[in-house]
Order: sequence, then C-alpha cells, then structure tokens
Amino acid sequence: MAEKVIKTDEEWKKQLTPEQYQVARKAGTEPAFTGKYWNTKDAGTFTCVCCGQALFESETKFDSGTGWPSFWRPLDPNAVIEHTDSNYGMRRTEVRCSRCEAHLGHVFEDGPKPTGMRYCMNSAALELKPDDSQKK
Repeated sequence: MAEKVIKTDEEWKKQLTPEQYQVARKAGTEPAFTGKYWNTKDAGTFTCVCCGQALFESETKFDSGTGWPSFWRPLDPNAVIEHTDSNYGMRRTEVRCSRCEAHLGHVFEDGPKPTGMRYCMNSAALELKPDDSQKK
C-alpha cells in the first residue's frame, strides 16, 4: 500500500484550485454537466488531483447520463475507500482516495455489467493522464 499523504488545509489550498479544494478536501460536489471529464472519451488513467494516485482507467468509463464521470470499477480496489454518507437526508456510499482521503464522489449499485456499479466521480477531484498509445 502506498504511503499516506497528509497535508494541512493551508498546504492543500496552495496546491489546489478553489473548486478542487472545495470538492476534494471539503466533500463538495460540482454541478452536473460542468466538470471537464463528464463527457470526455480520451484514453488514459484518471488520477487523484491531490496526490496523483491512479484511480480509474478510461476503459471502465461509461456514459451514465448523470453529468459526472462514471466508472464501473476502480483501477485497484485498494485505491479507493468507501464510507457511509448520511448527509442531506440520503444514505449513500462516499468514495475517497485511499492515499490522501480526498473526496472523489459516490458509488451506486445501478451501473453496467460486469460489476453493476457506478462510481460517480467529480471531475474536480480527478486528473486525466493521457495514454498516448491510444491516440489516433
């Protein structure tokens, strides 16, 4: 397991944009259909914007119709941690980066085969590292 990344709020604020900080460090949510990756088809690896840990592969991304980038599985099950989130009168499963505990989004059991899962992530919490070998 990768070494934990721990920083103060001030260190995170210096590293991240205000939107990235609000989403990743304060468990915010970007508005649907506004994030830079909700509709991208580019090949590559989606990493944590805070610590760079690889989280999802573009091959597992699908159009969920929700306006957020959605994946049917993480790259490595140990790359994410899940917690029960009872905020806003709902019971959901929050997804965080296992290395730095950045808030990524939520996971739902209404995704496509083969897993049936929908990891509904915030673009602001992700960075896409392009896979140049798959560019046309």
